[in-house]
Amino acid sequence: MAAAGGGGAYGASLPAVPGWLNKGDNAWQLTASTLVGIQSMPGLVVLYGSIVKKKWAVNSAFMALYAYASSLLVWVVVGFRMAFGEELLPFWGKAGVALTQSYLVGQAKIPATEYGVVPLTEPFYPEATLVLFQFEFAAITLVLLAGSVLGRMNIKAWMVFTPLWLLLSYTVGAFSLWGGGFLYRWGVIDYSGGYVIHLSSGIAGFTAAYWVGPRLKSDRERFSPNNILLMIAGGGLLWMGWAGFNGGAPYAANIAASVAVLNTNVCAATSLLMWTCLDVIFFGKPSVIGAVQGMMTGLVCITPGAGLVQTWAAVIMGFFAGSVPWFTMMILHKKSAFLMKVDDTLAVFHTHAVAGLLGGILTGLLATPVLFSLESSVPGLRGAFYGGGIKQVGKQLAGAAFVIAWNVVVTTLILLGIGLFIPLRMPDDQLMIGDDAAHGEEAYALWGDGEKFDATRHDLSRGGGGGGGGGDRDGPAGERLSGMGARGVTIQL
Repeated sequence: MAAAGGGGAYGASLPAVPGWLNKGDNAWQLTASTLVGIQSMPGLVVLYGSIVKKKWAVNSAFMALYAYASSLLVWVVVGFRMAFGEELLPFWGKAGVALTQSYLVGQAKIPATEYGVVPLTEPFYPEATLVLFQFEFAAITLVLLAGSVLGRMNIKAWMVFTPLWLLLSYTVGAFSLWGGGFLYRWGVIDYSGGYVIHLSSGIAGFTAAYWVGPRLKSDRERFSPNNILLMIAGGGLLWMGWAGFNGGAPYAANIAASVAVLNTNVCAATSLLMWTCLDVIFFGKPSVIGAVQGMMTGLVCITPGAGLVQTWAAVIMGFFAGSVPWFTMMILHKKSAFLMKVDDTLAVFHTHAVAGLLGGILTGLLATPVLFSLESSVPGLRGAFYGGGIKQVGKQLAGAAFVIAWNVVVTTLILLGIGLFIPLRMPDDQLMIGDDAAHGEEAYALWGDGEKFDATRHDLSRGGGGGGGGGDRDGPAGERLSGMGARGVTIQL
């Protein structure tokens, strides 16, 4: 009745619907936030838990889960305003809480908007929506970083590392490039996180892998996925979630968002196909793991310029995304003694640092001035192919150099500090066991807790494997098999 009379939730003038609120933009931004969140939870949790050796499934999934949860509390207590608050230093914002009603219900404000000659329109939704969206970016950066140290990092050291790295490293890159810091004002382009998220996680992950140390020799030599189908499912959640990742970057449901989402899918598909073709050409058969890696490098490569390049340029970026990281991973890595020494478990350096840097450089070449005008208030930005010259590429390289240097130094200092109190690497006897030693839990209980299949008591050669009976079914395990009508099978994972 109230709604019919013009009141209720759909009224034109209500305290919950101020004049500046655009319901469509707010709905899209909340949807984009959820899509990015799904990339981490459950996307990367599932991907990590399935792409590793069976004995590390629980630990790998938990590292991603913990990073996601711990990031949120740190973000709202102090992190958000260090990345998107008032300027403290040219590369850092002033710390402050994002927890109060007075702060969260007002119209969102992006400090970068005040530095342009023609300020960008502020988002037409509350600050709470912006806090949530940017949290999802911060969280997934740490989850991606975790991929470099799976299979041996002490979980207690990881629990201390995640909040420190978020505060001391991530917020610096985010403020410098997105929050109105010196790289943004200088004109370095990072549309949706090619540098802030992917270059940072790749470099920091590689640095962490160096200081934590390698996995056991047996694990490095054989680390087959325990469930390739689940790995594909996790990868699929990443791909679909990237619509929110790049589509939410304009902070509105506008033209740039549409272009960004289309370009994201085109580049990912092209990169996947390119990687697969190279696998077939050089190794004689397509690799499913390789296809997922190709998908990932395509998604990463387009991110710095998703809404700034034409769709034909996204195809070109896909070709490079599926070939350059493939070369660094499959050829260059094996010829470099240093790269071989550092045990980057999931090759995050190649799939994120290399692909992110590549995307930044290609954006400096291919970004169009028309699309730039929709996104940035910094005047005169355009790719080299549109009259920007080599100057823009130089800015992209300089911005990448800052991100790389900061992450190497800060990640090193954090880990060395933690190492004074907590061992960074699990001891070898625990590494031999895996999940059970780290958590007291295992991913797959094939025969029940503490039970092992005894082949001498369940001899399938005597016809006892069928559901109709026969064979020796003495004891609890045999009774269970009889009741289930199942065959006893020893599975090596």
